[in-house]
Amino acid sequence: MVRKNPDVDLKLKYNRIFEIALIISLALMIVAFKFFPDIKGPKAVLQTTQEVVDVEDIDVTKQENRPPPPPRPMIPIEAPSDEALEDVTIQSSEVDLTREVAPPPPRREETSEEESYFIAVEELPEPIGGIAGIQALVVYPEIARRAGVEGTVYVEAFVDENGNVTRTEIKKGIGAGCDEAGASAVSKTKFKPGKQRGKPVRVRMSIPIRFRLQK
Repeated sequence: MVRKNPDVDLKLKYNRIFEIALIISLALMIVAFKFFPDIKGPKAVLQTTQEVVDVEDIDVTKQENRPPPPPRPMIPIEAPSDEALEDVTIQSSEVDLTREVAPPPPRREETSEEESYFIAVEELPEPIGGIAGIQALVVYPEIARRAGVEGTVYVEAFVDENGNVTRTEIKKGIGAGCDEAGASAVSKTKFKPGKQRGKPVRVRMSIPIRFRLQK
């Protein structure tokens, strides 16, 4: 292994050179602070522009009170007349006890037509030809046909003791002329009278009329 000459080897003198350089730098700093103590940089001047704000005067709003409503018109009152009233003849209010008074006519108790019809009986009225016979009498309204209205109309029929329909009522309808068509078909139907204790009686019953379009 080849060794370097100690006189030319810089690594051996590194520590000494570093110490000498550090002493020189400290000495220069002490001299600089001693002979030049007042070293200041130039003062920076900041210039700002002042904003001008315009202040507007706002008028104070005044709340005006609404005028009161106009007074109601006076109702004219007829003043009493100064003319003298004509003489009025007042009949005597005395009761003659000796006079014979005819007794009032007997009061006739009125019974409604609906009360004379039975709702529940031993034998309900049966349409001659059955429900199919009633359906055959139904005329489908053209308005309902075009509108596609379908459903069931419940018609209450008042059937007398002879099996005739005296009148009808719509309990539940679907409109579009179907209610009237169902009531008309029931009115044209002849029924076998309903019976209570073997005797024909008046009965009211509900009959369903179905409206179905053929597809």
